[in-house]
Amino acid sequence: MELQMESHAWRRRAPDWPAAVTAGLVGGAVLMVLELLWSTHASNGSPWHISHLVAAIVMGDGALQSPASFNLGVVAVALATHYVLGVVFGLVLATVIVGFHYETSAGMLQLFGVVFGAALYLLNFHAMAALFPWIADLRGWATFIAHLVFGLTVVLTYMRLQPRRVDQ
Repeated sequence: MELQMESHAWRRRAPDWPAAVTAGLVGGAVLMVLELLWSTHASNGSPWHISHLVAAIVMGDGALQSPASFNLGVVAVALATHYVLGVVFGLVLATVIVGFHYETSAGMLQLFGVVFGAALYLLNFHAMAALFPWIADLRGWATFIAHLVFGLTVVLTYMRLQPRRVDQ
């Protein structure tokens, strides 16, 4: 009996783009709910603090004024920014998943999603903090865990939505 190992070498293949977009949206929604729950608990009941921090990426530091207050424009920009980033990262994840053929192993896929979430946390809250210093306020275990859940949610949603290929 011959033991066959799956090769995870890069092979150019196109992901299922609609499934990747949807997975990014679902992952972004899950991350937003986790952030909302955490921020409400951590900032004495104000769910708008994170919205102001995220909106300031697009709107500038003027969005940081009155971070505990509701502002429809700030919340709308924060939601749009959050979802656009979720879709972009969903597309990146899907491209890597199919390119390295990770969809053949559920365990490898889940591990990759968690590792991607950790890398995304480091990118967002350490590297990008050089450009957007107010983002550093969100560093912590709750945000780190939420990003792990984001990566896991995106890969599992993508695999659930992607049609099974016979050319694998």
